[in-house]
Amino acid sequence: MKALVINGPNLNMLGIREPGIYGSDNYETLVQICQDAADELGFDGIEVFQSNHEGAIVDRIQEAYGSIDGIVINPAAYTHTSVAILDALKAVAIPSVEVHISAVEEREDFRQVSYAGMACFARVTGEGLSGYARALEILASHLKEKQASI
Repeated sequence: MKALVINGPNLNMLGIREPGIYGSDNYETLVQICQDAADELGFDGIEVFQSNHEGAIVDRIQEAYGSIDGIVINPAAYTHTSVAILDALKAVAIPSVEVHISAVEEREDFRQVSYAGMACFARVTGEGLSGYARALEILASHLKEKQASI
């Protein structure tokens, strides 16, 4: 099993950006959490990708077709605006889990719509950076169930 974790705009600023909402851990900590979780869950490989550019995220999703078994995605601000990311996820049809560090459902009204989430089979919110490990756990379970049914 190979996993791809995609992070959208401003997540590279973790530890600096609004620590009251996103915590004081930096992006490197997030990457390490993902790598450690992937190892524990039996993934053969994991890539953690971040971009502030919508097109780069769409490109990476498309590039995953045929080589990645599952995606964990935090589109960040693009969650609420990007039909392009939704369409890319739907096009490749790779099982995907949406993750958010904060509890977006408890935040501003504009954060209540998740376009990317419409192409995901599960969602993890409000668990801080540990939510990424939880999202990878959900993804691994889904992929193992899928493999067992073949």
